[in-house]
Amino acid sequence: MTMPSRLPDPYVPDGASANLADILERVLDKGVVIAGDIRINLLDIELLTIKLRLVVASVDKAKEMGIDWWETDPALSSGARRRELAEENEQLKQRIAALEAGSSDRPAEREVSG
Repeated sequence: MTMPSRLPDPYVPDGASANLADILERVLDKGVVIAGDIRINLLDIELLTIKLRLVVASVDKAKEMGIDWWETDPALSSGARRRELAEENEQLKQRIAALEAGSSDRPAEREVSG
């Protein structure tokens, strides 16, 4: 009994991979927006509304459309995280300076023994 040395290639219709690549390229180039709302009502009382919006596009196309939230999100961008930490650091320095200035303006309290 002989066993094949390798598994047979999966069946792929002629041109299917090229078509998939073309479709993916078009989707990323043009962009696709999928929108939908889910509403849950009970006796004409709205209990829950979920609004779903999905945009599939290349980074370049997204920037062209004005979508660039990942650049300012500290969880996704190290530059945004550094800016956030620098701002927080500056605010803390200002608060310390204000506290130190406030304590030097007050007259020294003297202990009165009686």
